Amino acid sequence: MLNTFQQADHPALPKASADEAARQEFAKSFKGFIQSTLLPGLTPVYQTRVARKFEKKHGRSPQDRRDIREGMVEDIYFQHYAAANRIAQELLWESVNGSVDRQLPELIETARQLSAATAARLEIPEGFEPPRYVTALDIHCMPGGYCSEVCEDDISVGALYDRGVYLYSMGYTGPNNDDMGRSVVNYIKRKMPDFAPRRILDMGCTVGHSTLPYKELFPDAEVWGIDVGGPCVRYAHARAAGMGFEVNFAQMNAEQTTFPDGYFDLVVSHILLHETSGKAMPRIFAEAHRVLAPGGWMIHADLPPFDLMDPFTQFILDNETWYNNEPFWGAMRDMDQIALAERAGFERSNVRFDTAPMAVMEFAAAAEGYSQEASEAVAEREFTAGEFAPGGGWEVLIAHKPMTRKMVA
Repeated sequence: MLNTFQQADHPALPKASADEAARQEFAKSFKGFIQSTLLPGLTPVYQTRVARKFEKKHGRSPQDRRDIREGMVEDIYFQHYAAANRIAQELLWESVNGSVDRQLPELIETARQLSAATAARLEIPEGFEPPRYVTALDIHCMPGGYCSEVCEDDISVGALYDRGVYLYSMGYTGPNNDDMGRSVVNYIKRKMPDFAPRRILDMGCTVGHSTLPYKELFPDAEVWGIDVGGPCVRYAHARAAGMGFEVNFAQMNAEQTTFPDGYFDLVVSHILLHETSGKAMPRIFAEAHRVLAPGGWMIHADLPPFDLMDPFTQFILDNETWYNNEPFWGAMRDMDQIALAERAGFERSNVRFDTAPMAVMEFAAAAEGYSQEASEAVAEREFTAGEFAPGGGWEVLIAHKPMTRKMVA
């Protein structure tokens, strides 16, 4: 059985030395320790110390995540947790950066050769300007962000992301880092068995982790992954070729693509929305509606909106906003995404939230290997939405564009 908690090798992946691999495994284990040991301690600290102190000070109990935060930031246990979490995040990127820098010329040449060997298209437009909300800071503390280029044909931040996000997820993205895409693919396979899209668009694909499962499920479909980061899509194109998939990639903004109206039957994204601005999200929804063919589907996979969570869970997740360079994380979860979809042109009755069980947990539970078939026996288990958590699932916003619009009397 393939170990689902060890990243699978592929030709474009940076190769770590023994020392580098040891540091990376430590960074991954440190994050695991924080999640399994320090994080659970926040609940009793809040219940036995912080909530009582807040009530004594204000004459009322904490009402929302902001109240909870006001009390928790003064507690030494939370300060210890938050500091350790930030240190672990910076450490994991640093543990990978060394191996990427050490072999960058070889990685670039490998990427060139892989890309040249595939018929799939790679489009990097001259003079493309990434949006400022992506370039203004290093999102999730990744040095260089998604768009930094240090040399010709650069793929360094793509390589950094490929290895780094595996460590960040502590293996819960699966051996191919594709858990989100594979989870949505499994959802489509079970809930929409007759759906056979001809063309598929993955918005904000980064290095194509979640893009490839769609080509696996729909091998005859024309699949595109787009992202504002040039080094990311260069790496994505080479990575897909090295893994045996012909998938097209382009440096393109999901707010305004160059595809014709109604070109795609399926438009998806995976943890894209919480990394876009409040002004960008409505435009992304509108663009998804524009490029969808009648009868097509839009599916955005992310974490649930805050109104689906209790205040303490909101507080825990909102720490990403405060400590992990995710400025839009909390704001996105406060937005009415169903209303956004409606304003983009979808009918409210055709928009809903659902949960796609995490594929990696299905495969692990099946205990037969990392394959589509292995998950079927556990496909209908109950899951709760969460990020890289055992028994978790991904919250998906699903919108259908009907063949014809309803006539208004």
